[in-house]
Amino acid sequence: MILCDTNILIEFYKNNSQVISELRYIGLNQLAVSAITQAELYYGAINNVELKKIKKHLQLLFMFPVDIMVSTQFIELMETYSLSHKLSIPDALIASTALVHKIDLYTLNIKDFRFIHGLNLYQSSIDKHQ
Repeated sequence: MILCDTNILIEFYKNNSQVISELRYIGLNQLAVSAITQAELYYGAINNVELKKIKKHLQLLFMFPVDIMVSTQFIELMETYSLSHKLSIPDALIASTALVHKIDLYTLNIKDFRFIHGLNLYQSSIDKHQ
């Protein structure tokens, strides 16, 4: 299972061919999102048509809720990295989800996560060719 950062799905909606190819390579049954990604995508919807499209697509993916274990990990990450690395709340929640469930995080914003101890970042074929 691979956890998708919000930027991956945003690029999917922008028809980024590299991201679309990578998601196909991973496979629909191996893709997951966190509740925070779901919320961020809903927040970014520009109208009801787009919101309905996002909801329809997200129903196809496994969604990890923010449970007590994710919340505890989130607080630890904020305590550890908020001052030193300016870790944002959404990024900390997404990283916490990946850490708790021991899955790789697929993101295009490596710099926002690379300093988090124990977090495995998915090495996409896009990254391998850059």
